[in-house]
Amino acid sequence: MNGAARIVARLNELNRLSDDEAGLTRLTLSPAHKSAVDVVSSWMQDVGLATRLDGAATLVGRLEGLSPGARTLMLGSHIDSVRNAGMFDGPLGVVIAIEALDRLRARGVALPFAVEVLAFGDEEGVRFSTSLTGSRAIAGAFDEAALETRDFEGVSRRQALIAFGCDPSSITQAARDPADVLGYVEVHIEQGPVLEANDLPLGIVTAINGASRGEIVVTGAAGHSGTLPMSMRRDAAAAGAEIILAVEEIGAGKPDLVATVGRFEIRNGAVNVVPGHARLSIDVRSPSDEDRAAALAKIDARVQEIAARRSVRAEMTISYDMPAAPCDHALMGSLERALERCGHAAFHLPSGAGHDAMSFRDRMPLAMLFVRCRGGVSHRPDEFASEADIASALAVLEDFIETFGAEA
Repeated sequence: MNGAARIVARLNELNRLSDDEAGLTRLTLSPAHKSAVDVVSSWMQDVGLATRLDGAATLVGRLEGLSPGARTLMLGSHIDSVRNAGMFDGPLGVVIAIEALDRLRARGVALPFAVEVLAFGDEEGVRFSTSLTGSRAIAGAFDEAALETRDFEGVSRRQALIAFGCDPSSITQAARDPADVLGYVEVHIEQGPVLEANDLPLGIVTAINGASRGEIVVTGAAGHSGTLPMSMRRDAAAAGAEIILAVEEIGAGKPDLVATVGRFEIRNGAVNVVPGHARLSIDVRSPSDEDRAAALAKIDARVQEIAARRSVRAEMTISYDMPAAPCDHALMGSLERALERCGHAAFHLPSGAGHDAMSFRDRMPLAMLFVRCRGGVSHRPDEFASEADIASALAVLEDFIETFGAEA
């Protein structure tokens, strides 16, 4: 079995480890997550990695370098999932890193630096209200308040970690000294349609988009739909609909900027009532924090203009604000050269989705390699990356690791 075929076989094996028999659902610190840790740990050990589970439930597989105390290159991704998920999102980055190290070992390649493969277990943020706790612990940015967040059954993260076999009091010990780390590199499916549209199997991520999320509340005046003249209406839903179009227009105004209203709720709606209250979600993302902030300011200004013209009140509140995570130019350059040596164009694109890699922003160098996925589909059972594209990614990652020591 070749390397790519073995990767796909292992992804299929992990796909069977689910908390739900109807499809893949592997939430953090669940029985299926524990089974995945055990299986992935055995694969790591088979290729000569020493394994351990840290206090935040990150599985760490370590290969020492030629020199004692050598700096560490970190590779990996996550092995948790959303509900009714696809099998490539996350686990591909873990399994491909294991396979690349095995191929290097088979060729007798000795690396001057240490390598760690990290299998994070809390990227998706489905079970608890906080996420990225594993990668944030490695980055030295873990917030202890996350231990007290509770799932839908009232179980705290602290309780779940203890039941999983972890010691929450040791989480701070997972933090790495940035001086000892060469960088973190994550292979991941794109989860979008850009690579497929450009007929390319692989792409280098320039930055993980910053994201701002919140809501817009519109308050008008409810009224009888038959007796209230059109000219006298203070229709919150009509104002909300116009706001949605304004958000769309502003989102289309800059390359790589996206702005979305994904939820539109009308309180006490009825067929014969002019709506008096509406609530809209807002999600704005960009690889440029400056462009994102400018877009939010434009949206707020348009919201107020629409509200004044329609005689309603509107308030936009941002409850989540995550800065963009630019990828390291040196690591990107190493990936570019590996792509070119393997016969691929060094195509660049931002990541619209969040990833564990963003936890290392401003702490250590980070980079990502995207793999084409069919139709840009992700977070669904029909998520798919071809064996041929996975083979391309494996060759590039193997080349990158082998040559990185001479370039670092």
